[in-house]
Amino acid sequence: MIEFNSVTYIHPAGVKALDDITVKFGQGELVAIVGANGAGKTTLVKHMNGLLKPTKGTVKVFGYDTTQQTVASLSRRVGVVFQNSDHQLFSDTVEHEVEFGLRNFGFSHEVVKQRVDWALRFFGLNEYATTSPMMLSGGEKKRLCLAAVLAWDPDVLVLDEPTVGQDLLNKEKLEQIIRLLLTQGKTVILVSHDIEFLWPMQPRTIVMSRGKIIADKPASKVFTDDSLLAEARLIKPQLVELAQRLNVGDGEVFDNIYTAKKWILDRFRCA
Repeated sequence: MIEFNSVTYIHPAGVKALDDITVKFGQGELVAIVGANGAGKTTLVKHMNGLLKPTKGTVKVFGYDTTQQTVASLSRRVGVVFQNSDHQLFSDTVEHEVEFGLRNFGFSHEVVKQRVDWALRFFGLNEYATTSPMMLSGGEKKRLCLAAVLAWDPDVLVLDEPTVGQDLLNKEKLEQIIRLLLTQGKTVILVSHDIEFLWPMQPRTIVMSRGKIIADKPASKVFTDDSLLAEARLIKPQLVELAQRLNVGDGEVFDNIYTAKKWILDRFRCA
């Protein structure tokens, strides 16, 4: 679906942001890309819809070399929600922001109206329909960007720091959206420092450092590897820390708060 083959990217200023990256993303996968600031995570995902082109190597999206495709054609199938919402929003109203992609991709007037209505309701943006996106809060802007991309139903959804500015309720709604998309066979790629958000979903986890991929493993393997976490300057999820402090078992961890609660209650009952 998305394939990087020996990709190196050097910024115009001469900084090497990606260094010989080879990796594949398949249909229906949930993938987290983690690492310290400057590791190359955002640069990597900007190659997925052609915003950046490799200095060396190739990126293929659904079999097409991105250097031979327009950003618009790639974006129809790979929707990206960037970390800085102000770089993505440009329309005069919230409603027009959601409409833009749909109209640009040739959806009918009836479908545009239906999808805009759904997106604004689902993300709690109805009351701001005629408001300038620049008047929204940071969290509302993030939800608007997500609404605008989901409205055209891409095959791949890439979210760069999606939980920034979101409260617990909206984080839970986002997790529900991700799980729903996966049941529909969509691929979801998350770039995030929010380890507590990522951990319960147990994604395939790609760890980056200094433009290289230093690990590509299940979350349960990445976040229990102390040496890897130290090398990538990542923190351990609280549930992993809790399981280790409670001596739950050799290599066993809590994947969510419910398994942790059950283990603790069972332990006290036995005691």
